[in-house]
Amino acid sequence: MLNHNYLPRKITCTSLTLALLMGLSPLANAGESLLGVTKGAEPLPKGAKELYQKFNCRADKGSGDYHALDFATEFEYGISHRFAASIALLGHHVKTSGLIIDGYIPEENQRTALSGIELGVQYAFLTPALDDIGLATSFNLEYDTVDKHSGQNKDTLSATLGLQLQKYFLDGQLVWLANAGLETTHATRQPIASLDPTVEWPTFAEMEIGLALASGLSYRYTTNWSVGFEGLYEEEYETEVGQERWSLFAGPSIHYGGKTFWSTLSYLTQVNGGGERYDGQPSNKHLIEKTHSELRLMLGYNF
Repeated sequence: MLNHNYLPRKITCTSLTLALLMGLSPLANAGESLLGVTKGAEPLPKGAKELYQKFNCRADKGSGDYHALDFATEFEYGISHRFAASIALLGHHVKTSGLIIDGYIPEENQRTALSGIELGVQYAFLTPALDDIGLATSFNLEYDTVDKHSGQNKDTLSATLGLQLQKYFLDGQLVWLANAGLETTHATRQPIASLDPTVEWPTFAEMEIGLALASGLSYRYTTNWSVGFEGLYEEEYETEVGQERWSLFAGPSIHYGGKTFWSTLSYLTQVNGGGERYDGQPSNKHLIEKTHSELRLMLGYNF
């Protein structure tokens, strides 16, 4: 819902009145995802509740047949106008055949599981509606029991500290978003009884540190509809190998924002990547943990 206490100072009364008369919402609702990956800096206002359903379809590792779907059902609640908390149930579907990668995809597999939980908070120091620019920080704690790359059992505990920027242009018709995130992970693979002894599947505990940078623009071209474009750079470091991977994804998105319901569909393709490669990998991208493309769909309902 639109919180009129948060209208930007730079939106004039005339343009705001015209927008309302035309049925246009000058701003996206707080908590609404305008882009597929890049997150906004506006937590839900006090007392607001929102239910999200998120899907991320990952496909194509360059060899064999690989399809994976990450899904999450999330509930978020606005504790104050600047602070919101969320809880999400996580699940994965993984189907892989014709591709074995030591340490990552040890055998062919097809599995669907509800496997984890994520807790999150976001606090806004500056809001894009009241200040020149929005600035927020977030913290997420995630526990999962299934490896989203292979579908095998793997206990993973991750903590992510994030920073979000958001700024309105053209009386709220154009929105710029930018994110930075630092993730630390402790993970332990579970043994596989039937595993081929020639395939590597280490079961000792591992520590990883990941960095993510994302930015994009969203432009509202007609009532309730916006198009956008964003880029996502990620890299990960591991104790034994140093920089394990890096990748750059980019792609378009389309967003619908109604009074109580919104949805965002985005497609990201890997532009470039590096780090560890598997034997016979056909391209200069990172395809061990990442794929050639990701198709993301988010649905939101506020009440």
